[in-house]
Amino acid sequence: MTVSRREAGLGLAAGTLALAAGPARAASGAAPPAGPLALWYRQPASVWTEALPLGNGRVGAMVFGGTGQERVQLNESTLWSGQPYDPVNPQARAMLPQIRALIFAGKIAEAEALANRTVMAKPLGQMAYQTLGDLALDFSGLGEVSAYRRDLDIDSAIATTRFTAGGVTHVRQVVASPTDQVVAVRLTASGAGNLDVDIGLRSPQRDVVVVQDGSSGLLMTGRNGATMGIEGGLRFAARLSARVEGGTINHAPDGRLRVRGAKAVTLTIAMGTSFRRFDDIGGDPVADTAAVIAKARRRPFARIAADTAVAHQRLFRRVAIDLGATPAAALPTDERIAASQTSDDPALAALYFQYGRYLLIASSRPGGQPANLQGLWNDSLKPAWGSKYTININTQMNYWPAEPTGLAECVEPLVAMVRELAVTGTRTARDMYGARGWVAHHNTDLWRATAPIDGAQFGLWPMGGAWLCIHLWDHYDYGRDPAYLTSIYPLMAGAARFFLDTLQSDPTTGFLVTNPSMSPENPHGHGGTICAGPTMDMAILRDLFDRTREAATILGTDTALIAEIRAARARLAPYKVGRQGQLQEWQQDWDGDAPEQNHRHVSHLYGLHPSHQITPGETPALAAAARRTLDIRGDRAMGWATAWRINLWARLRDGDRAHAILRFLLGPERTYPNMFDAHPPFQIDGNFGGAAGIVEMMMDSHGDTIHLLPALPRAWATGHIMGLRARGRCTIDLWWQDGQFLRASLRPAMDGQRTVRLGERHRLLTLKAGTPVALTMKDFA
Repeated sequence: MTVSRREAGLGLAAGTLALAAGPARAASGAAPPAGPLALWYRQPASVWTEALPLGNGRVGAMVFGGTGQERVQLNESTLWSGQPYDPVNPQARAMLPQIRALIFAGKIAEAEALANRTVMAKPLGQMAYQTLGDLALDFSGLGEVSAYRRDLDIDSAIATTRFTAGGVTHVRQVVASPTDQVVAVRLTASGAGNLDVDIGLRSPQRDVVVVQDGSSGLLMTGRNGATMGIEGGLRFAARLSARVEGGTINHAPDGRLRVRGAKAVTLTIAMGTSFRRFDDIGGDPVADTAAVIAKARRRPFARIAADTAVAHQRLFRRVAIDLGATPAAALPTDERIAASQTSDDPALAALYFQYGRYLLIASSRPGGQPANLQGLWNDSLKPAWGSKYTININTQMNYWPAEPTGLAECVEPLVAMVRELAVTGTRTARDMYGARGWVAHHNTDLWRATAPIDGAQFGLWPMGGAWLCIHLWDHYDYGRDPAYLTSIYPLMAGAARFFLDTLQSDPTTGFLVTNPSMSPENPHGHGGTICAGPTMDMAILRDLFDRTREAATILGTDTALIAEIRAARARLAPYKVGRQGQLQEWQQDWDGDAPEQNHRHVSHLYGLHPSHQITPGETPALAAAARRTLDIRGDRAMGWATAWRINLWARLRDGDRAHAILRFLLGPERTYPNMFDAHPPFQIDGNFGGAAGIVEMMMDSHGDTIHLLPALPRAWATGHIMGLRARGRCTIDLWWQDGQFLRASLRPAMDGQRTVRLGERHRLLTLKAGTPVALTMKDFA
């Protein structure tokens, strides 16, 4: 039982806590965590990046833990600006041949200027993810506050604030329930009649109205706004029900609920919008929230919280990690982060890893939207980069830890989004390129826009959909479900057909290359950013073509397409090593000319990670060139870019270098007090990329090969990790001691052969579903 859950006993009966823990243990097959899995603080949050996040994959809350005034900021995952729209530029198709010719002629500045005038999306930007508003709680008559603590128990998914004021102990708890689909709040004060609170809802959205909803409820309705000329078309509703124990409740003249002389108050809040699908906004959020509240309001908070814990732990407890602990682990979380650059705190890395898993569970569940740039949490109408889906690295990074850390269900919203992008992307492929198949560029939004945005120097990159297709394959490769493969094969084949129609023959080399494209967001110093055939594009296409061909072969279909893919694959431009000994980013050796030598993106290293095209064992020359590139780029970058570097160094089998970068990521320059990743500003991809990097140090799997402890850093001399998931439905438990492999257990869920590697040694195993295999060092002798 965790510290925060034990202390929460003031607000939840011990029997309820046992109920929450017991079923979860049975469902997950894992024991409760041995130590506290909590973020905790000695003071309330003063800014949003100190507040604590809760989410059920659809609705989210940020809990500030205030005393006299409490703010719980609210999100609903389908509340974005705008409405369905088609941004494809009608001039684009006619102008692309001229732009391609200019690029091949080396007239990059002219090509980029022409592209900006004639092919970019209309409007030039996309819609923004937005806040719904706040639950505002004002407490009357509190005395001087002492014994303050607030925490987020990431094992039970509950936020608790506790303090004493005027001799009265106040406990406030919040959960976001995936079963009841509400945010539930429990307020208690010790003694009789010591709880006075005014309860309100507020929103910065337009046309907002708050009205009474029965004798003890509030209903807030409103509409979303416009972005870049696309008018808002969504309606939203937030409905609150209050249940008071002792005391009185009535509606105040200012539109709030007024509670006086209570012992406890339970609030349930339902939220919804009129969004049904990317092309359908005909829902009824007022009716929907009424139905949700009608069910949830009858349930006690203890039951809601227990069910929330069960649903969360069914996923969360699949993986346990222990990297060791020092006295620093006893400090509040913000103090640990502040001291992390000068103190030894391996347990902070373990907490960061599990927090990344917690955030993914909270922001990406089946039936909801995928995790966006800020996951589920945003307090603004105009967040940084629109809090969209940036699909030239950031959305993909969000899902790097999902499969290997036992959260395959959390990938389902991403798969659903790709299915929808294939619909809008088919229109973009046809109208913009005159091509078969489908395409998505470097960003998308709730409305699944797929045309290039922001400017040619940022958005004229046609690989976003192709890269997402690799995630479709990975979801198959970890689970090996043929029915799922059948369902996603048309998406992969469609993406491949687009490139079969649009690849261009380089007049100088004869290789097939993308044109126009770019190495994401990195100017090359020769007139702009756009180019033909950047290294990343060629690497993604190798994976897309290989995975599509493999899928077609497994399914016994599309022999003609297989032949087309094989022929095009053979003509893709190869990797090149440049004059600095680096892996070239472009077809030309321009790397040394690029104005940003420490650029955040390391796109041309896609072949090293997340792909496995480059490895120290199989392609040592290319691995050495990748290492040289990383040395030139530097170890420190923005949050997500720092996280990518951790994964890349782990793939190069340099655990100490990876750990040094992770340590920087965990410090106050790149981690906010609530452990959100500091880009800065906040972007959640760094949290997920950092968690994935920790996995890469412990285990890597590709095809039917599993690498154990490929990049174990010296800082984690003794420890274990249990529940990692390898490709081919195999669960891995690992123990090590004094920097050396101790033992492992493989728990396969399907028959098959696996090659297990430990350093330079390997063992070929024949696995049988349901029969664990134990390995020790002597098995690799």
